Amino acid sequence: MAFVLRIGQKTEIGNYRENNEDNVAVQALSTDGRCEVLACLVADGMGGQLAGEEASKMANEEIWRYLQEHYREVGSFEQVRQLIRQATLRANERIMQKGQFDRDYTNMGTTIVLAVWLPQVRDDCLYISWLGDSRAYPIREKKIEQLTVDHSIAQALVEAGVISQEEARVHRFRNRLWKYLGTSEVGEGPDVKPVYLRPGDRFLLCTDGLTGVVEDNKLYEMVIAAQDPQSCASDLVKLALDCDSKDNVSCVTIFVEEGDEPRAEIAPPA
Repeated sequence: MAFVLRIGQKTEIGNYRENNEDNVAVQALSTDGRCEVLACLVADGMGGQLAGEEASKMANEEIWRYLQEHYREVGSFEQVRQLIRQATLRANERIMQKGQFDRDYTNMGTTIVLAVWLPQVRDDCLYISWLGDSRAYPIREKKIEQLTVDHSIAQALVEAGVISQEEARVHRFRNRLWKYLGTSEVGEGPDVKPVYLRPGDRFLLCTDGLTGVVEDNKLYEMVIAAQDPQSCASDLVKLALDCDSKDNVSCVTIFVEEGDEPRAEIAPPA
């Protein structure tokens, strides 16, 4: 069985911010319509002035550049894992260097959530990676699951048994991150989780401008009812703004269908 991935994307500055520090990129390389590599990345930058905007842009550019250069070299899950880790480490290095040598970008950083598809390795597998509190959600079998775990101090308190998951949602440290691109805490690189695809699967990648104001059950309702991925992405962002999100809001939606050969259908940003 081959799969077709249909993808929508949307980012908005929102109602309260002066600039958009989020960055969304959906990029693919194909030969005769057959997808060779696909990367969907959502980044949420942070820093003074335009530093966050620069960090999220650099994350997308550097990760995609590295994937393009090296994706043909991999042939197993462990090699894919290392490919994604090395791409992320390259981006982290460049972001930290720019912050060190240009005072306008001192201490800049960004979250990322990344989905990579490499049909040459396994066309039924999507690889999910992240740093920070941007999230990935698979929607299947009438339920939604948060696949990623926030790298926030509040979530660390949950894992230590100090507070509950419900308390973490409103905790004063819920947006205080300890791990993101632009710091040495990245270590050897992010975790990479494989998700094996089924026809009918849907995925949501998003920043906390969406998840900070919209509950998971409402995300599920919106995604499962959508007719196409682009209108789904646009409607989710609109919902967050209608719910008075005070942040930039961004997401990527991925709809999985059965096809004759691996193919990515990417809607242009709306």
